[in-house]
Amino acid sequence: MKINANYLNLKDSYLFSTIAKKVNAYTQAHPDKNIIRLGIGDVTRPLCSAVIEALHNAVDDMSTATGFHGYGPEQGYDFVKQPIQAYYRKRGVELELDEIFISDGAKSDVGNILDLFSKDNTVLVPDPVYPVYVDTNIMDGRNILYMNANADNGFLPLPDENVHADLIYLCSPNNPTGAVYNKEQLAAWVQYAKECGAVILFDAAYEAFISDNALPHSIFEIEGAKDCAIEFCSLSKTAGFTGTRCGYTIVPHALVADGIELNKLWLRRQTTKFNGTSYIVQKGAAAVFTDEGQKQIRQTIAYYMNNAKIIADALDEIGVWYTGGQNSPYIWLKCPNQMDSWSFFDYLLENANVVGTPGAGFGANGEGFFRLTAFGDQDQTAQAVDRIKKLLAK
Repeated sequence: MKINANYLNLKDSYLFSTIAKKVNAYTQAHPDKNIIRLGIGDVTRPLCSAVIEALHNAVDDMSTATGFHGYGPEQGYDFVKQPIQAYYRKRGVELELDEIFISDGAKSDVGNILDLFSKDNTVLVPDPVYPVYVDTNIMDGRNILYMNANADNGFLPLPDENVHADLIYLCSPNNPTGAVYNKEQLAAWVQYAKECGAVILFDAAYEAFISDNALPHSIFEIEGAKDCAIEFCSLSKTAGFTGTRCGYTIVPHALVADGIELNKLWLRRQTTKFNGTSYIVQKGAAAVFTDEGQKQIRQTIAYYMNNAKIIADALDEIGVWYTGGQNSPYIWLKCPNQMDSWSFFDYLLENANVVGTPGAGFGANGEGFFRLTAFGDQDQTAQAVDRIKKLLAK
């Protein structure tokens, strides 16, 4: 028996596990301190009433012989895929129902989709980047290349014709930087992918936070993208499903590699390795896409985006450079006084009792930057911002 030695190439601890350990150690040493967390991107607002009602009804269904549901279709029930199909249609994107796969979240699918691809493929990821993109490919032993995302290009790198890639990760709105690609920029990536014969893995987990109607919510708003892209989305931040768990992945029939539809391969993979998202959760997810559900989640998103404005306004006031915060719940700021990101993490924790996320945890280009999230309680966010302003004013 031999282990997968690629795991030995991973960092000892996942970024947010390291943060949790540091915060727990500080809290134990200073139990009287009021720690405000603007670090990990977990939501704080409760599920909306339309979802709660649907979940209760689904539980009641499971209590009767006629309403009980056992194993469901691994790719999801039509009662949730149909409203997702209609949701995309509003953006001018037509999807077949069997191109939509319901899952327990985008994070799982972003990692699991790699089952379809050879370990010989070269992967292109932005730097800084959500750690899962990198770690899952390290686990498989793939060659990883990095796009140079930086302040000069607005953390929105464009294709380099001198670089060849087989798999391309794009996240827009981006985690961690909050930057959002426009249609022309995404069109450049679609053209590049077609020229390389590559597949774009497009993470749209934060699309619901886009308020600028000119910005695309989906890669499939770009002509030709169905030939070269897979899209992942999640209800975690859109509707507060971080603890409820539901997402969906779009694999178009038009996406073909080596003469084989990747849709068929993904269906085969899911029916073998996945028993589907629970009936109860899918009923809650379907309620998100009703008129009332959409109205209610927009109110919650507005609450979080007001938090983002509170943070952004404060950074403007004290002259700190940042991106994000307008079409994204993340604010990506430059650490003051040339501090490295982990030093700024410690400085903020110890002197303001505020937790953020060090940019270095997202890659080499994240060094010197810091991520704050808008997912906290509004009063706590305002209190944290006041602490930060007072601290940095010194």
